Amino acid sequence: MPVILPVKGVYPKMGENSFIAPNATIVGDVVMGNDCSVWFNAVVRGDVNSIRMGNKVNIQDGAVIHATYEKTKTTIGNNVSIGHNAIVHGCTVEDNVLIGMGAIVMDNAHIGSNTIIAAGAVVLEGTQVEAGTIYAGVPAKKVKTISQELIHGEIDRIANNYIMYADWFRDQV
Repeated sequence: MPVILPVKGVYPKMGENSFIAPNATIVGDVVMGNDCSVWFNAVVRGDVNSIRMGNKVNIQDGAVIHATYEKTKTTIGNNVSIGHNAIVHGCTVEDNVLIGMGAIVMDNAHIGSNTIIAAGAVVLEGTQVEAGTIYAGVPAKKVKTISQELIHGEIDRIANNYIMYADWFRDQV
């Protein structure tokens, strides 16, 4: 069974058709939209500040979503994929974003819509990532403007695939 716990009397709220893996952890002030998924060993920790997610958000295996006490909340838009072992901390992620495996997005960063944060990238505190770009590296920098093909071929494809993957497991847990 997943660990789903209140913090100071505030329980996480999951939208319709959500999948929570049996060993995922979701605690505190977390509100998820519809068609979301939180995968194996992922942690969504709304204990020190709020976490808000739109629809069609997938938090992949080992990822951590958190915030900073009394300073930064975490807001994640619609149609967002957060890759395996990524860390999203106290920041804003707009709609149609892919955060690659092992990437780190720090406090007060703002990730614009239709954006890819490459695997292993580190988006430093306060970085403003413009919409429609690919950021990569340590620290993350703009490497190019994103094409419509990548928006539909990667961002949308991965988000839609995770809805399908969740269906594979839904009846087993």
